Amino acid sequence: MITLGIDPGLATTGYAFISSQRGTVKNIRWGCITTKPHQPTAARLLILRKGLRKLIAAHRPHRAAIEKLYFQTNAKTAMIVGEARGALITTLAELSVPISEFTPLEIKRAVTGSGNADKRQVQKMLTLLFHLDEPPKPDDAADAVAIAWCGMCRRLA
Repeated sequence: MITLGIDPGLATTGYAFISSQRGTVKNIRWGCITTKPHQPTAARLLILRKGLRKLIAAHRPHRAAIEKLYFQTNAKTAMIVGEARGALITTLAELSVPISEFTPLEIKRAVTGSGNADKRQVQKMLTLLFHLDEPPKPDDAADAVAIAWCGMCRRLA
């Protein structure tokens, strides 16, 4: 079973693929799809869609998990992330990849056991869970690994 985790963002979208068999992690791969700030929004969204399609074709995930948009004090940031999420979710739906959405609290709880964990605690737990020498980099990719773990540990809604 391959689970894709996505940490959506217009500038940087983190992704992670976790392959598991009978509850045991067999492989993990992570990275980021990036866009340039000087590009028009529509072009950046298209880059995200094309990048995700390419990754899905290469890794063929059985399911995907994506972070839910949570309350943002900056409405502009929330709108931008919402646009990126929309493009990514649409791409997953077009490719018939089942999607689960999780709040940051649910993701932190799945990884650390506490919804109040900070980023450093989540990353430390990821190194322990996956026997890594250091946390995945950059932070967007580490977040995607946590999201994939959450998706792998929970049944699709």
